[in-house]
Amino acid sequence: MEKGKENPSLSTPCSSNPSTAEIPTTAPNFPNYMHGYGPGPAWSPAFITYPNAYQCPSNIVMNTGYPFQYGMRPLTPPMATSSGTTERIEEDTPGCRETEAPCSSSMVYEQGEDDRPESGESGYGTAETPSLDRMDEPDIIEEPKAGMEFDSVEELMSYYKLYAKKCGFGSMTQRSERDDEGSVRYVTIGCARGGKARNRTMNVAKPRPTGKTDCKARINALKVRGKMQLTTVNNTHNHGLSPQKSRFFRSNREVSETVKRVLDTNDLAGIRMNKSFGSLVVGAGGFENLPFLEKDCRNYIDKARHLRLGAGGAGALRDYFCRMQYKNPGFFALMDLDDDGRLKNVFWADPRSRAAYQDFGDVITFDTTYLTNRYGMPFAPFVGVNHHGQSILLGAGLISSEDTETFIWLFQTWLQCMDGIAPPAIITDQDRAMKNAIAIVFPESRHRFCLWHILKKVPEKLGSHRAYKSGLKTQLMKCVYDSQTIEEFEKWWEELISTYSLQENVWLQSLYAESIFGLA
Repeated sequence: MEKGKENPSLSTPCSSNPSTAEIPTTAPNFPNYMHGYGPGPAWSPAFITYPNAYQCPSNIVMNTGYPFQYGMRPLTPPMATSSGTTERIEEDTPGCRETEAPCSSSMVYEQGEDDRPESGESGYGTAETPSLDRMDEPDIIEEPKAGMEFDSVEELMSYYKLYAKKCGFGSMTQRSERDDEGSVRYVTIGCARGGKARNRTMNVAKPRPTGKTDCKARINALKVRGKMQLTTVNNTHNHGLSPQKSRFFRSNREVSETVKRVLDTNDLAGIRMNKSFGSLVVGAGGFENLPFLEKDCRNYIDKARHLRLGAGGAGALRDYFCRMQYKNPGFFALMDLDDDGRLKNVFWADPRSRAAYQDFGDVITFDTTYLTNRYGMPFAPFVGVNHHGQSILLGAGLISSEDTETFIWLFQTWLQCMDGIAPPAIITDQDRAMKNAIAIVFPESRHRFCLWHILKKVPEKLGSHRAYKSGLKTQLMKCVYDSQTIEEFEKWWEELISTYSLQENVWLQSLYAESIFGLA
């Protein structure tokens, strides 16, 4: 999702952006809230009020559609779904006796003796209750055939996932390739029991069980004229199929947004997971109607707690920003929340950093590999160099992920903090998402790669060459450090490639194509 450029005044909140709202200047009336007389529900846990709350100046804002409140989640935030990067899914499948069974309209499947419902759950039927965001599924799914076309990768994966669920096997992405723009150009989706088992234990007497049978059932799709087209299809499995057990396959288990909100609410209220899951079972009319297991709910809550920055972490961070803003109006801070009110990203810069950028903002570096905090959020500092050759901090952020959308938000926020003045040059590592974001937010800035990050990979990429220590490394360093002109660099580079027969080295070719050592 691309965001437009916005460079409002530092002293004015982003009121023109509907997704940005000011932080309230005082703490809410928690006694009324706790007893059900305020805008919130009566089941809310006790909160600590903040006497002597500092007034929050206007330029501390949050990127959300509702005001931030101490220690509590928004009542009913707008729901939105986001498509993330496709992840490889491994399956824990029920045991089945091997048989050559093509997956077609006349399916043959055999169940093993241990193919029984888990935890006393019934294995008959896969119906889902409407209250759990039921998805209408057709009774008959067309068998995949070569030549079929889909408008997007997501549509293709959704189709094959539904097909696998109806047939009785789990699906997974086995391989994918992306083009220069980051979109998928080739993908292989197949049975989750494909591939060979890996022996992960040294105890040969008690090998770990595995569901892998090296099943060859898969489809290959290639992007042709903007659409994903099936090129090769194999629908034959070397194991039994279990349509009655489809809901237990990991690829078919999904906790909907509605259920996540219920689990979050109950967890914040101190309700144990066994009771929360029990209420979901009753609401769905039985275990067999739930498209997920209790352990899926526990895994989600564990992750949700992790993203909440611990107990009161987001509130403590907000209080710190308020105190700093109260002491000095030049302090800038922005917090980005997700649809469930949890902190995603945060940026801040003190007055000294903003003033230093006016004098030493010719070249800046941006690096997310320096530090990751205890909550798994990478620290993202903007660093410059003063007239004494010393590093100076020009702002910093904590981000929840390192994708293009997150970097766009961070760069636009930093640009807003610096009065909309983009840096003439910026140095980063070779991150594709970062490169795409810089091209969008800083189109006029000269982007260069950090030489330290590039040379750090030299032993890994070239260390296996027989002449690495006897001259290759020395010649490479000569090209990088001793060349004074473009012509001189080109001459030495050609000598390096021809002398050591590196014409087929993909890594060096990619560096040269990027203007090398696009070097900084």
